[in-house]
Amino acid sequence: MLSRVGVLLERHFEEVLACTGLVVVVVCVFLQVIMRYVFHSALQWTEEVAAIAMVWAVYMGAALGVRERFHIRILAGVMLLPRPAARAVVIFSDIVWLAFMVLMVGFAWNYLGVLWEHTSRTPRLGINEFYPQSIVFIGYALMIVRLFQIYWLWTRAGCIGIPGMRPEYEQTQLEVER
Repeated sequence: MLSRVGVLLERHFEEVLACTGLVVVVVCVFLQVIMRYVFHSALQWTEEVAAIAMVWAVYMGAALGVRERFHIRILAGVMLLPRPAARAVVIFSDIVWLAFMVLMVGFAWNYLGVLWEHTSRTPRLGINEFYPQSIVFIGYALMIVRLFQIYWLWTRAGCIGIPGMRPEYEQTQLEVER
């Protein structure tokens, strides 16, 4: 049972959080529209909740993009190259990208340290800014984990093809090479 939960979390964690964030955004915006145009009053908290939920949804969507290799650089540019060059470009770009993500995790960690020491509260909800702002650290850390996961799976599969590339795209590249 626990392993099934682990597999479900591994497979759908980002999707659930991103979709939940988008649902929260839609509900908040809908509530605000109803309150303003039907009841001629405004809810003070909906804009803040929607903004926080949107940022969380974006970062979870970015982590999902890493996991699924949805980034445009993979599909657009790499498919035009021969397989060895494509593999080299993907690995090089992932190394550069990993360095950027590690840098961002460091900056986010320092920023969260400042927020923890010097407490700041959100204007309407009154919650500590540390919690909603922690998504920058969480998002980049999760992207790093997902990138390592891609390379771990690729290595276990014998380093065949391009890291993280789906078989249907590999087939497309073979057709381009012919």
